[in-house]
Amino acid sequence: MNKIKIPFPISESTLLVSLILTLQTNLFCAESNLVPKWIWPDRAQKTESVFMKKTFTLSPAKLKGARLQATCDNEFSLFLNGKPVLAGDDWSQNYFREVGDLLHPGKPNSLAVEARNQGGIGGFVLKLSIDSEEGKERIVTNETWSGSRQFFGKWKDPNFGDKHFKKVISLGKMGDAPWGPVFSKPQTSSLEVSSEPKVAKGFKLEMIYRVPKELQGSWVSICSDPQGKLIVSDQKDKGLFRIDPLLKTPSVEKLNVELSSAQGLLHAFGSLWVNVNGKGAGIYRLTDTNGDGNYDKKVVIKSLSGAGEHGPHALVLAPDGKHIYVVGGNYTKLPEMDRSRVPTNWGEDHLLKRLPDARGHAKNIRAPGGWIARFDKNGENWETIAMGFRNTYDMAFNVDGELFAYDSDMEWDAGTPWYRPTRFYHVISGADFGWRTGTGKWPQWYPDCVPPIYGIGPGSPVGVTSGLGSHFPAKYQKAIYCLDWTYGTMSAMHLSPKGSSYTATREEFVAGPTLRMTDATINRKDGAMYFTVGGRGGDSSLYRVSYVGEDTNQKLLVKPSANSEERKTRRRIESFHKEKIGAVANVWDYLGDEDRFIRWAARISLEHQPLENWQQRALEETNPQAALTALCALARQGDGIGEQVVSALNRFDLINFTKAQQLELLRVYQLVFIRMGAPNNSLAASVREKLDPYFPSPSPEINRELCTLLVYLESPSVIEKTLALLAQTSDQSKHDWNTDLLSRNSGYARAFLVTANSSPQREQIHLAKELRNLKSHWTKPQVINYFKWFKKAELFKGGNSFSGFLKEFRNEALENIPTEWKEEVEKIQTEFVSLGAPFEVDSKLEVGVLGQKMRFDKELLHAKRGSNLELTFTNNDTLPLMHNLLVVNPGKSTDIVA
Repeated sequence: MNKIKIPFPISESTLLVSLILTLQTNLFCAESNLVPKWIWPDRAQKTESVFMKKTFTLSPAKLKGARLQATCDNEFSLFLNGKPVLAGDDWSQNYFREVGDLLHPGKPNSLAVEARNQGGIGGFVLKLSIDSEEGKERIVTNETWSGSRQFFGKWKDPNFGDKHFKKVISLGKMGDAPWGPVFSKPQTSSLEVSSEPKVAKGFKLEMIYRVPKELQGSWVSICSDPQGKLIVSDQKDKGLFRIDPLLKTPSVEKLNVELSSAQGLLHAFGSLWVNVNGKGAGIYRLTDTNGDGNYDKKVVIKSLSGAGEHGPHALVLAPDGKHIYVVGGNYTKLPEMDRSRVPTNWGEDHLLKRLPDARGHAKNIRAPGGWIARFDKNGENWETIAMGFRNTYDMAFNVDGELFAYDSDMEWDAGTPWYRPTRFYHVISGADFGWRTGTGKWPQWYPDCVPPIYGIGPGSPVGVTSGLGSHFPAKYQKAIYCLDWTYGTMSAMHLSPKGSSYTATREEFVAGPTLRMTDATINRKDGAMYFTVGGRGGDSSLYRVSYVGEDTNQKLLVKPSANSEERKTRRRIESFHKEKIGAVANVWDYLGDEDRFIRWAARISLEHQPLENWQQRALEETNPQAALTALCALARQGDGIGEQVVSALNRFDLINFTKAQQLELLRVYQLVFIRMGAPNNSLAASVREKLDPYFPSPSPEINRELCTLLVYLESPSVIEKTLALLAQTSDQSKHDWNTDLLSRNSGYARAFLVTANSSPQREQIHLAKELRNLKSHWTKPQVINYFKWFKKAELFKGGNSFSGFLKEFRNEALENIPTEWKEEVEKIQTEFVSLGAPFEVDSKLEVGVLGQKMRFDKELLHAKRGSNLELTFTNNDTLPLMHNLLVVNPGKSTDIVA
């Protein structure tokens, strides 16, 4: 037994600390050979996947427990005795899991990891702490592990030999630079996931080819040809490849064509159509003129201006067999068109100032943003179909011949009122889906914006394909499949007719945290689905999904959905999406239809016709819904008649409308002022007097639009009313972000997890954003209260651009106040803000620690139920000791004890 000499005099607390430090030092010396080390096969710094493992035998003693900790720079999937146990993609996170039930006492056990690096130094580190009746054991990463860059089918099996693996090297012990003491950080259990891919019941998922990256690159696009072969493209410069997946061992050949970087491939009209992204961007037609299997003729169909992951994208054959549809991301300039189903006078259409992204993303991109167009089988007669996408990568037609697309979000906007999740769209003729850069994204209630039929959530949309032509059960043949790169998830979107459009339900069809999906296709030869994994220089693979269940209807031809009459009506109206004699008479009765998609078709038809054919009729229309639709069209297309349009709108009262109509009316007012100019003083006063009594409203959405209009119209009362809402309005509704989904990519998910924990008040943010534009009617107390809100808002957390937006709002607001008040406003920046800051405080309570009794100095704390509480903890103990203090979660009834 070691004796420790301690000099006196010394306080009791110092004695305790000294004892702990001494014991920890002795323990460290005894176990220094068991410190985890960062390992890798060698010091190569490149983007790659490696496979490392360790086999060990435990004592036969009964286990009491075992805890596994691991992390990796950049990603890892960890297996214990062949079972997935941990996965992660953030080296700074201390991932852990209890694994005692997976260990085999007295027998060989195996730890196996697939580790992925994305350039720079790579490293993996692990510690397995085992507690048995005989004592404690520890397994750590060190030079006794072995590794390989080659994939072997049974490498995770404990009985798989190590002859193909070589000893790894150590890049430093836990705590060393560049990573630091990661295992000393709080443990991350919420992101524990199974890295084993999952597939829907009755289906079989198999990886049929692992792509040698050095030779064939990273695959991002795929299509099938009439012979059942697959054509794929590398994202960069490795070229195009043809695969025969029907062979027992798929054959792969490189096509002898000087094209690569295709983000769109299609075999149609006897040719291979290629949409190249980046250098040489544009659409090419490749033809085999002599039938020898080689594409020997290359024709440039149309050059495109666009590059990167927001550049030119997919090519899809239309159900009519006469057209090819093409999609471009928002970094792809819309090429010259022969005609457009979208009225071509599109604009940003913001009443108040819009801010670009706080970090500069897409700050100079303007409408139309991303777009969809089509051309004929000769590559001619180009026509714009829809616009206002952010970065739709792909699209597909369903059994009814209707088009669907999957559009991206902007995860940097998480927590803001303008954040829009990834969305599943029914792409109708002449659609504008309302993407505008920065804070300018249109809400889905705008009548000049087509809403999504399903909000999927966070992700990175890539391939989209229809189940038509597959040997799947009828339900899955009719589904549209949406692939997400970020979270390795393929969603089967099952459509149900609703009027002339649809609703959708989502089924997770294929999922796995390591499946960085890029594109998919149905091979009509074998009826299976094939999809690629890869992108951004990562490792690439080819997967097959086939049906092996008992449903006997998997080869039946599916029939069109119900509600065909409503769709026929909408399509007949869409035939007037060009200047056409008789259009106004044919579509007018549908301007007031209860079906929003039919109303859209009717309004777009109207906007294509000469104004003199319908302007006066729009001004005189008395049916409320028809009038709103017609006046929306007139606000977008008219010129010099703003006063007449406002007078027509003033005939209607908000109180007589449904909520949807109220929002529509407020948007049409905005469009008149945006498109036709500011009203004169008398007209502005008439609108103010009409709208002021309704603000604030019980509806947050209506408050948003009323605030925008009343700030623009410089209402004297809007400041006081908005400040009251800033102090009271709460949108603490729970985020419906799927934590299992987020767990598949912790790096991307961090913004959403932080946002959910912070609960930023999105309605307040919108109101504060709009109020910053007002220069008149302020009093000094109002200015002080307004800028105190910005101080409180510093506690809100969100995506990467979130705090930058708030700072810019504050800076712009500061420019609009009198100079003599700015010094006092700046003092607010240094004020302390309590954790209860998002709300005004109703009650303040204080609690301390009572002397040497180590108890709180108050046994009971009283506050009115439902009040906003500020709780202050003070350490007033006379002893120099640390104390653990309890932070009470809002809405919880909690006993406070020492």
